[in-house]
Amino acid sequence: MSATRRAAVLGSPIAHSLSPVLHRAAYRELGLSDWTYDRHEVDEAALPAFMERLDATWAGLSLTMPLKRAVIPLLDEISPTAASVEAVNTVVLTADGRRLGDNTDIPGMLAALRERGVRQVERASVLGAGATASSALAALSRICTGEVTAYVRSRARADEMRGWGERLGVTVRTAAWEDAGAAFEAPLTIATTPAGTADALAAAVPERPGTLFDVLYEPWPTTLATAWAARGGAVVGGLDLLVHQAVLQVEQMTGRSPAPLAAMRTAGEAALAAR
Repeated sequence: MSATRRAAVLGSPIAHSLSPVLHRAAYRELGLSDWTYDRHEVDEAALPAFMERLDATWAGLSLTMPLKRAVIPLLDEISPTAASVEAVNTVVLTADGRRLGDNTDIPGMLAALRERGVRQVERASVLGAGATASSALAALSRICTGEVTAYVRSRARADEMRGWGERLGVTVRTAAWEDAGAAFEAPLTIATTPAGTADALAAAVPERPGTLFDVLYEPWPTTLATAWAARGGAVVGGLDLLVHQAVLQVEQMTGRSPAPLAAMRTAGEAALAAR
């Protein structure tokens, strides 16, 4: 007999995803024994056919790369938050068959920062210029009262970040990656680069650092996060982001609130420790 309600995370590659661990932990805590959450390897080419096969048992989808933008034409509506960065990581399937897209990465970032006491900063730095960097700018548009400096590797990336800043209402100044050590002078630094990219910057952590938000969760702690914590700075990690955005997904898909943050984080930490 099929489950009453189904949800899943889609992406390519997807085998590494912690989303099933987090969502299943939430279902257990909420007593949703008839809910399932799986992972499916789906690339951009296969996404339309996958969406077509969804029936009334499906409640929602989590989306990772490379599907966050590709899914938009397949949806009936997307939230202003998702539209602001042209990226959807959450799809809710309604009882009347509508497909609603949202982005929980941005409010997830804000929730993770609030948990560490960061509610407003006068300036900030962003390391990198990819998709996560645009989400970081969207989050900063709500809490940063001054300039954001983005440290990037190319003129094209610099142009992109300034463009996102204009769109999101953030004053963005760009600087060369070679000067990224200066990023840590700001009270908040958000590192959005791939694993290993920012390791060399650990030597530039100042005596009294502010807050570092490193979006990686594996490997963890990163070299930069370790150096930051050793100096007494506050560190927000990728698992914090993953859990907070998943909390919002669970609430939207199940209609139950609040989602069990502590149980989800514990399950995620245990899964990472076992790898």
